Amino acid sequence: MAKEWAKSFYNSKRWQKCRDSYIAHRISVDGGVCEECGRQQGYIVHHTVALTPDNINNADISLNHEMMKYVCKDCHDQYEGHGVGHSKVKPLCIFDADGQPISLREVDRKCNCT
Repeated sequence: MAKEWAKSFYNSKRWQKCRDSYIAHRISVDGGVCEECGRQQGYIVHHTVALTPDNINNADISLNHEMMKYVCKDCHDQYEGHGVGHSKVKPLCIFDADGQPISLREVDRKCNCT
């Protein structure tokens, strides 16, 4: 659910047109599969830079395709603050014996090994 300060943006024609064109682009690229897991169909356009009251009106951030990902609901709910309030929310981390957090998010567990 959009925060109160973001509702007018998400209801705007500019955002809807941008979102729809991004989804159409992703469908033309790979059929619209989730850009995170690649296993499920995309469900929502996610801003890779969190929108705030200070940047939501900056089109270089809020309406820029390079700042978006088309992701499935499961992956979207894994982003910090996005799964809150959903009935199937999974924990984002566990703690090791020393009390240090260990991320359970797939996005954090990707290996860039060569």
